[in-house]
Amino acid sequence: MVVNPSPHDPSPSDEAPSDKDSPRLVEPPSSGEAIVVRGLEKSFGEWPVLWNLDLTLRWGELVALFGANGVGKTTLLRILSTQSKADAGSVQVAGFSPKRNPQAIRRRVGVVAHQTFLYEDLSCLENLVHYGRLFGLKDPRERAEEAISKLGLSNRSGSRVRTLSNGMQRRLSIARAILHRPQILIFDEPEVGLDRESIKSLRAVLEEWTEAGLTVIMTTHDLDLGLSWAHRAAVLSGGRIQFPAADEYMDGVQVRQMVASALEPGR
Repeated sequence: MVVNPSPHDPSPSDEAPSDKDSPRLVEPPSSGEAIVVRGLEKSFGEWPVLWNLDLTLRWGELVALFGANGVGKTTLLRILSTQSKADAGSVQVAGFSPKRNPQAIRRRVGVVAHQTFLYEDLSCLENLVHYGRLFGLKDPRERAEEAISKLGLSNRSGSRVRTLSNGMQRRLSIARAILHRPQILIFDEPEVGLDRESIKSLRAVLEEWTEAGLTVIMTTHDLDLGLSWAHRAAVLSGGRIQFPAADEYMDGVQVRQMVASALEPGR
């Protein structure tokens, strides 16, 4: 079967972290920040979505990004993962610029978006082996089986994607995102459609990443989940990002109230 590349397929010739057997996860750089954004601007026609946005993510942290629908959360994640281009400002992801080295970034990030990036006529295992080969992994089948196991899909590894429930497809898209053990996970509402056990599996994956010194940024509308999982909570509103907990005059209750307010429609 001929498989056409998805919009987020990496090129096998792209520069990538080495795929050695010894480290379980790729180690983060010894210096610098995971993500640095300065003065970011993005508009759709005459409608500004992001403007003068600054953001810094450290290695080893999970940041939960909150905001009402339509404020630009998905747009920001698409820019960070090179799926969309900023109109102005500077962006550095894992030390690389999306303008100069987009392929290098794609090799270092794992993305879960609203779109699954999966091939419906391939099985779960075939999907991940395909992606593993594109990433130039030395052991694509072994890595695919490992990722599938982490998300509790081993008993459906031979099933075609089109036969899976939405929740199972979501789990498989998470497995695809972690397949190449990227330095940064960029997840857009990854918990949507997952049952309780699957959410536990997702949390275990995210904890594994941050404990290894790697970084996660995720959006969510689940206030309790986001605040309990994240090292820092960020709020996107008015085109800019705030970290309410950074205000020394705000206690935990006030931070929660501010984040909850940001999720209200019209904010």
